Amino acid sequence: MQDKVTFEYAIIRLVPKVEREEFFNIGVILFSKRKKFLDIKFEINPNKLKAFASEIELERLSQYLNAWKLICDGTAAAGKIGELEISDRFRWLAACRSTIIQSSKTHSGLCESPEKELHGIFEKYVL
Repeated sequence: MQDKVTFEYAIIRLVPKVEREEFFNIGVILFSKRKKFLDIKFEINPNKLKAFASEIELERLSQYLNAWKLICDGTAAAGKIGELEISDRFRWLAACRSTIIQSSKTHSGLCESPEKELHGIFEKYVL
């Protein structure tokens, strides 16, 4: 138990038609303060996207999610948000939105490896 650290995560959802509130999971963002870890893992199923909203471009969504990755990494390419503290970047990414890319409420847990936990949550809730 001593090797375990707390973490928080949110599921990233694609809500093609916000007014209908229908969505499907496309990714996970995970944060661990003690491990100084913030990362995102995502995958958009093109067949699901086509079934939900054929008018939305896969490439455009990928660009938005890659921008989220830059924010997680804290790179200069992420702009002012990328310069924030790691916890503030997570809170910004996991904040409630009314756009087509949204986050679930945050959830918490204990883990030994945030990276392994990210992959496990991704496989369970996205794939």
